[in-house]
Amino acid sequence: MTFNTAVSGLRAASKDLSVIGNNIANVSTTGFKQSRAEFADVYASAALGSGANTVGNGVAIANIGQQFYQGGIASTNNSLDMAINGNGFFILNDDGATQFSRAGIFGLDQTGFVVNAEQKRLQGFSANAVGTISGEIGDLQIETENLQPRQTTDIKALMNVDASQTAPEISGSTAQALGAAIGVSVAGSGNGYPSEAISFTDANGTITTTTTSAADSAAVIASNLNLQDGVAATASTTATMVFDSATTSNGFQINLNGANIADFTGNNSLTAQDIAVNINNLTNTTLRGISATYNNATDTLIISSSRGDDLQFSINNTGNATDTLAVTGTSGAAVTILGDNSNGLNVTVGGTLDVTMDEGITVTSTNGGTGIFDNPISTVNFVDNTFDPADQDTYNHATSMNIFDSLGNSHVMSLYFVKESTPNNWTAYAQIDGEDVGEPNTALPAPQNTEASRASFRLFFNDNGSLDTTTSDPVQITYWNPINDAGIVNGAQTGLTFANGATFPVAEPLTSSNFEIDLSGMTQFGSTFAVNDITQDGYTTGRLTNVDVSQSGIIFARYTNGQSRSLGQVALANFRNQQGLQPIGNSAWVETFTSGNPITGTPGSSSLGALQSGALEESNVDLSEELVSLIEAQRNFQANSKTIQTEDAVTQSIINLR
Repeated sequence: MTFNTAVSGLRAASKDLSVIGNNIANVSTTGFKQSRAEFADVYASAALGSGANTVGNGVAIANIGQQFYQGGIASTNNSLDMAINGNGFFILNDDGATQFSRAGIFGLDQTGFVVNAEQKRLQGFSANAVGTISGEIGDLQIETENLQPRQTTDIKALMNVDASQTAPEISGSTAQALGAAIGVSVAGSGNGYPSEAISFTDANGTITTTTTSAADSAAVIASNLNLQDGVAATASTTATMVFDSATTSNGFQINLNGANIADFTGNNSLTAQDIAVNINNLTNTTLRGISATYNNATDTLIISSSRGDDLQFSINNTGNATDTLAVTGTSGAAVTILGDNSNGLNVTVGGTLDVTMDEGITVTSTNGGTGIFDNPISTVNFVDNTFDPADQDTYNHATSMNIFDSLGNSHVMSLYFVKESTPNNWTAYAQIDGEDVGEPNTALPAPQNTEASRASFRLFFNDNGSLDTTTSDPVQITYWNPINDAGIVNGAQTGLTFANGATFPVAEPLTSSNFEIDLSGMTQFGSTFAVNDITQDGYTTGRLTNVDVSQSGIIFARYTNGQSRSLGQVALANFRNQQGLQPIGNSAWVETFTSGNPITGTPGSSSLGALQSGALEESNVDLSEELVSLIEAQRNFQANSKTIQTEDAVTQSIINLR
């Protein structure tokens, strides 16, 4: 009996040494869990039980229990290395068989699946094309191919336009001198203009008056009108001259404002075109500001003064009655001068006036239409300095951003904001690559009926500074035809007009370049223009550059185009009885009846631990402790062997009795 007891002790000590040796051997094994030998004493018993003084029958190994307490966590440079901080196991697919592990050494295989060194695939919750995590568990796969481009379909902008800005447009009215005396060819040295009182009334009711003198030239009148606040005037003069010279011996000469422009003495071949050349040769000297053009169709000479000076024509008094000079103004009949001076020597044509007045100014005249201005004076309202993207003075604010076509090409979209004269009223303009993108005006003749118009959108703000989305125009682009750097259509999807079925929001799959700009968060406060946030959903093609794993196990892929996508979420499993798991090697376990079914979830949920990316859980073996246990196991083995030795000596003594 003593021999059996000692032998059981040797077996138990040997098994303990094996367990301790295995722990020491795996002191550097990632995810390894320390084991311990658990002993139980052995007693012989009968059907009716053992007696009170029964001697034990040795020792037996009751269990090799693994210790699933947390191991240390060490950082690595691999983002797919994962450590579980807390309870739980990675779920692995081994050709259809499910295994569990605490070793988080993972990488990618040739098809992009997340695998460990034994090519077992990590399990997790899959994600759809937009990164939404599903509830279905499967093999986690990271798309290693290029990310396909996505064209811009939606832009969201949060910005503030300055309420203290003033409208950049210059509004006003224009008036043209259309009185009976304007443009009339008058015999004599005067232009026939009477004295006239011209009065301007501003928006406050203040009246200022300019009184002209009789026969003042249009240039002089314009100069005086320009002295009025809010008034700008320009003048010009035009006359048509026809001549006929039948003789060459009479010294027939034509003068313009005192300068000789035609001398027929000894030269009967002088033409109207020759006279035009003579006048233009004097335009910067004697006849400053006066020029001439020859009309070949009518064989007439058109003479103009860009300053509005009177044009006075004359001939010498030694001519013949057959020599004539006919002068016509812009209105009325021609006046003819005869070469024999029988009907006078001079003809004068006065200039006309164009007057521009600021908004709110009106004009009246005293002569009732018989002088310079008509009665009442006809005015035309205008908006000057209208929006021009090339002129910063025509808009208040501007911003730009990159957008993308269906081929992934980048384009620059510019937004311009113009404050209108009506309070809380703005207009937004949009251009892409410096080109207009508004729908064409189909009422125009070809090819203008297919050309893009200027895209403009009315914006109305409430009195609290928020955008009135009910009355404001939706900012929708429907005629963008993407072009390349050479200005040629690049082959990407083009715009779809409302007449051809454009709808918003833009539906998938995309069939046009249409997109919408959401300005609903735009404000109009009395502070500087600010773009608080502006985002768009398009991007160019991208290559995979990095993969990150969050504490909750979500796998993020990052691409060279700045995009990131959720590709899935790591799943973890836990058991009611971890001690019941069966180890199968390679730091893996399988479930058993005693472990219970796995409880699956996401990291950090329920009783499951969190994931730490770029880290590994080290073995939880304490080497110092194991070395001490090793000494104890050795001592136990030696002690049991001593028991056998002693029992042998006793037995030998009995045998030697005679």
